[in-house]
Amino acid sequence: MNDKRSLMKSVLYTRTGDPSVLELVERPLPAIGSGEVRVKVAVSGVNPTDWKARQDPNATLPAGGQVPNQDGAGVVDAVADGVTSLKTGDRVWMWDAAWQRANGTAQEYVSLPANQVVPLPDNASFDVGASMGIPALTAHRALTAHRDSPMQLKPGALTGFTVVVAGGAGAVGHAAIQLAVWSGADVVATVSSDEKGELSRRAGAHEVINYRRQQVDAALLDRHPAGADIIVEVNLRANVEADLAMLANGGSIAAYASDERDAISVPTRASMIKNARLQYILTYLTDSDAKMASVRAVNAAIADGAMEVGEQAGLPVHRYPLDRTADAHRASEEGVVGRVLIDVHTGS
Repeated sequence: MNDKRSLMKSVLYTRTGDPSVLELVERPLPAIGSGEVRVKVAVSGVNPTDWKARQDPNATLPAGGQVPNQDGAGVVDAVADGVTSLKTGDRVWMWDAAWQRANGTAQEYVSLPANQVVPLPDNASFDVGASMGIPALTAHRALTAHRDSPMQLKPGALTGFTVVVAGGAGAVGHAAIQLAVWSGADVVATVSSDEKGELSRRAGAHEVINYRRQQVDAALLDRHPAGADIIVEVNLRANVEADLAMLANGGSIAAYASDERDAISVPTRASMIKNARLQYILTYLTDSDAKMASVRAVNAAIADGAMEVGEQAGLPVHRYPLDRTADAHRASEEGVVGRVLIDVHTGS
C-alpha cells in the first residue's frame, strides 16, 4: 500500500495505575492483518471496564504498552485482501477492540477483525456508534436471558414482558431501556433521584420508581401484580431479595456488574419457588452465536432510530479531546452520569 502517512497519535499506558499513567505518543499506523480492516477513529467511548483494566495491578501489559477503550466509531481506512463485508469509506462502529489485544480505540487508527467492525446506519451519528459496544451488547444479553426470549431481539419480541431496569440512568441501563422498548416490553426503571428518573423517561421507560422514596418490590407489584419477567440488575448484592420478591414465576435476573469483594448470598427457597433464573454476564465471554445476534439486533435498533444518545435521549454526553483521555477516564471513574466520549478525528 502506498500510504504517505506514517505516524499517528495514540494514548497508551506502559504501567497500571491511576489516569496519570496514560500517555499521548506518536506511533506508526497499524498494519492490516489477514481478515482485518483499519478504521480511522472519529469517536472513542469510555466504559468502566476500560479504567478497571488500566488500574489492575495484576495485569500483564503488552510490550510497547496498552491502548485503552473497547468502543468506538469512525470510517474504514483500508481493508485486507479477501474482506468483502466492508469497504474503504464505510462509516462503522466497533466492539471489544482492546479485549485481549494491545490496541483499543483511544488512537487515530485501529486495525480489527472485520466481524468486530459493523456498518453504522446512515441515520446514526458517530456518537451513537461509539456508545454501543459494551453497554448495548451487555443490555441485549441481559434481555435475552429469559427462557422465553429469542436469541436476537426485534420489534415485538418482548411484547407482554414486564422488564425492570435497575439504574436506568447508567449506560447499560439506558441501552436496556431502549432495546426493551424497541422490542415491545413494558419497561420500569429504578433510579435514585428525580433527575435520573427524567433521564430514564427520555430513554423511553414507561414508569420510574425512585428507590430512595419507595420500596421497589412493593411499588412494582402494585402496578404489575404478576411481577417482573426480566430484571436487568446493576447491584445484585443490594437488591437480590427485592428482585426475588417482585420476580414473576419463571423470570430471570441478569447481573452484569460486580467487584472482587462482591460476595452475594442468594436466598435459595425464594429462588426455587419462583423457578428463577440468575444469569451473570461478562460481555467479552458471551458465546459467539449470542454475541453476533446481539450485534445484529443492536444495529437494527440503531437503524430504526431506537438507540439515540445525548441529553434529549436520556444519556448526557461528556466529551474530551484525545490529549485529555486521562480526564475522560477520571470522569468515568468518578461516576459522571451519562456517556464519556473522546473526539479523536474531529473531521471524520
